Amino acid sequence: MNEQAATRRTFLKSVTAGAAALSLRRPTPAHAETPTGRPNVLVILVDDLGYADLSCYGAKDARTPNIDRLCSTGMRVDPFYANCPVCSPTRASLLTGRYPDLVGVPGVIRTKLDQSFGHLSPDAVLLPRVLKPAGYDSAIIGKWHLGLASPNTPNERGFDYFHGFLGDMMDDYYTHRRHDINYMRLNGQVIDPKGHATDLFTQWSVDYVRQRAKEKRPFFLYLAYNAPHSPIQPPDEWLDRVKQRQPGISDKRARLVALVEHLDDGIGKVLAALKDTHQSDNTLVLFASDNGGSLHFGSVNDPLSGGKQDMLEGGTRVPMCAVWPGKIRPGSSSDQIMATMDFFPTICEAAGIEIRHEIDGKSFLPTLLGKPQPKEDRTLFWVRLEGGRRYKGEPYYAARHGDWKLLQNTAFESLKLYNLKKDPREQRPLRDEHKQYRALYDALQAHIKKASKVPWERPEKR
Repeated sequence: MNEQAATRRTFLKSVTAGAAALSLRRPTPAHAETPTGRPNVLVILVDDLGYADLSCYGAKDARTPNIDRLCSTGMRVDPFYANCPVCSPTRASLLTGRYPDLVGVPGVIRTKLDQSFGHLSPDAVLLPRVLKPAGYDSAIIGKWHLGLASPNTPNERGFDYFHGFLGDMMDDYYTHRRHDINYMRLNGQVIDPKGHATDLFTQWSVDYVRQRAKEKRPFFLYLAYNAPHSPIQPPDEWLDRVKQRQPGISDKRARLVALVEHLDDGIGKVLAALKDTHQSDNTLVLFASDNGGSLHFGSVNDPLSGGKQDMLEGGTRVPMCAVWPGKIRPGSSSDQIMATMDFFPTICEAAGIEIRHEIDGKSFLPTLLGKPQPKEDRTLFWVRLEGGRRYKGEPYYAARHGDWKLLQNTAFESLKLYNLKKDPREQRPLRDEHKQYRALYDALQAHIKKASKVPWERPEKR
């Protein structure tokens, strides 16, 4: 057993000792319930979190008690994958249940047209649209990153409430600008709030949770923090705390750890608001990152290789857990391979909602509830389209089936085959003549051909 696995088992043991589509239907009650009998849903998506940047995932220099507690009170899924090694595509998959290139988002949506590689398809059905007929109030707080203007703003794509940032990243956590443009919004209104973005998103979420406790309808809250994405800008008191605790830590790592710990504190406040308002017992909480951690900014993705932007495991495999008191067993884990696009059908099944349109994700609710579920026998695909000197506007890909994975990290290198069971760090590529190479290559080509029919440019460029 490796050191990380031993640490995880010891952690879970100590905490535990102390502690597919369906017709519209009424779910089995889980403790306190909403008047409709349907659960509230809280999705917490963080930005660029390293696989080993949480103490429960093996970090020795970070203290993340709130996320640790969240992971221990539900099910942790270790082979969980973001749908892309960068931001926008994964967010598109979460909200549509589809591969990102099938909804027009193969790359990052940016302010400047010549650097933007996606435009959310007008016919893509987002999760709030599906939840609304079942009585859900849907809100997004934090980072949207799927459109900067009409018609691709959160309220126009189905959300009842939006309090956050339209853009890709902030150049400063306190001024909230991107290229000197203010993308902060309260629904359709331009706002200019004061404070660290993490604190703002936390407080707005706490306010929303408390307000929903007074309502009769269930809610879906998509809380999308932009931390710990660059710039690595933690509040001074959090940075000082890390440096005082660990005198030998590098400044770069200390800043990243402090930003993660500040994020963890915010998540704890939101979870506390759920508990204080007696809503936590009937709230399904899903936590994940949009992609792997950035090695350039000090993230650690051990024991995986690579990081953000890479099709290696460190770029796409991310921390994930699910909590639903009375439904999901505390301290449980799963080796079922899951992806961000699976959130969509899982949430729908938990809410008793039939999906009537095509999606690519699969519900893993039976697994979360500890019920038998056949191992997924699907092939998963990843794509990223990017510009600049390294990528030159060309897409690069990966595909996985079972233990076999085919990948490239730019369009200008050959696809390489790995057996993840025997070679988890993807260090020993196998011969092109291997039969699994051909099988994955053919499946990937079929996916590429299907996705090629979906436009990804903004209408101005078509």
